[in-house]
Amino acid sequence: MEPVTISTLRNFEALKNVPDDQLQWLINTSEDHVLPEGTLFATPNEPMTGPHFIIDGEFFAYMTQNGSKRELGIFGPGHITGYLPYSRGKSASVYIKAKTDVHLLSFPTERIREMVKDNFELTQALVHVMSNRVREYTAFQQQNEKMMALGKLSAGLTHELNNPASAIVRDSISLREHLRLEPETFKKVISIRMDAEQVDAVNNELFRVLGEKERPRLTLKEKTKREDEIGDWFDELNIEDAYEIAEHFVDFNFTIEDLEGMKTHIPTPYLPPVFGWISTLLVTEKMVEDIQESSRRIAELVKSVKTFTHMDRGADKQYADIHIGIRNTLTMLGYRKKKGNITLVEDYDLNLPPVKALIGELNQVWTNLIDNAFDAMDANGKGVLTIKTEQDREFVQVSIIDDGPGIPEDIRSRIFDPFFTTKEMGKGTGMGLEVVQRIVNQHKGSIKVKSEPGRTEFVVCFPING
Repeated sequence: MEPVTISTLRNFEALKNVPDDQLQWLINTSEDHVLPEGTLFATPNEPMTGPHFIIDGEFFAYMTQNGSKRELGIFGPGHITGYLPYSRGKSASVYIKAKTDVHLLSFPTERIREMVKDNFELTQALVHVMSNRVREYTAFQQQNEKMMALGKLSAGLTHELNNPASAIVRDSISLREHLRLEPETFKKVISIRMDAEQVDAVNNELFRVLGEKERPRLTLKEKTKREDEIGDWFDELNIEDAYEIAEHFVDFNFTIEDLEGMKTHIPTPYLPPVFGWISTLLVTEKMVEDIQESSRRIAELVKSVKTFTHMDRGADKQYADIHIGIRNTLTMLGYRKKKGNITLVEDYDLNLPPVKALIGELNQVWTNLIDNAFDAMDANGKGVLTIKTEQDREFVQVSIIDDGPGIPEDIRSRIFDPFFTTKEMGKGTGMGLEVVQRIVNQHKGSIKVKSEPGRTEFVVCFPING
């Protein structure tokens, strides 16, 4: 191991402008040593030492989640780690281990005051390292949390988009097969002899019923009863597949009175082909309606994503209805609600004025809090999620309440700490609530938690006018 010299320290980007005498003082004051490969250099919640200057070799940082190891990064020569002047962080938040033999220059932490008092440029250089570290850590947090949020969104969208997309494929195949049967219907229709007035009368009656915007929702019992009545009516007229086609007429809210009105304009011999043709038309109409509804659902989901991420807007604070973001978040996480057998209670104060905020960032807050609530209620196999909004003077208050098992008292004070998580490996970064708190602070607001078995409430409060 070659001894550390001033020229060695000049290889550190951060120390390039520090005077020689201060670098020599740093060398004279510090311990020049080698850590063997595999040495555990830092442990979460243990006091930080240093600063330490890595001359040669590599460390890797990691955290553990439910007994599994998650690597966070590797750093080597030219990197400065450990405690830095004016740092508020006194203890480590992750594990740091020697990946190889590591040659270190370690400054004694108890002499930091002396460094600050007598070595201005050296202190300034290390404070700059600290500010870069905070910036990089925040960027890492944001990126990691955004990837987690994106993962939640992707899972939600996969579930939500799969149903309408599958329905469109299914209905389009059925529609094509259905239309291939049309020549047989056409042969029967072409043999019908009716004058123009009779045809117009039947068409008018048909499209009058189809044009009704609101169709009453029938219970299964009511639907079955009406299908039997119309099936009996068709059967008496010797119409083929009477009970099967009755179902199509009930779907479009036809009644016996409607059918009687049509019947008066149709010569008796042509009743079977005319009602058979109308049934075919209704099947086609139903398939087209289903395709339209599925397409509308997909368009709504895409619009929700656009609004949720706020990607069509600038990055500045804007006035917006806070409920739009909350509802879009619930749309994105809709699959979690169904999967977890969750009942949703929305208690909104719809008289709340528009709120000035970074809407995309707030949506990240709602995503984390609602997703955490779903996770908490998983243990019960069901649950009730209550979301409440209200105005408190010049503040807006949003409460997200679940009836899960609650947060144990011994970990309640740590839930906002970076990297703290109770979720199993791969399910949480331990950054969700820390990011939530940072975004809320960014909005000059506060977040509080009250928890007991059967009720956990997160209350987010921030100014309406930003």
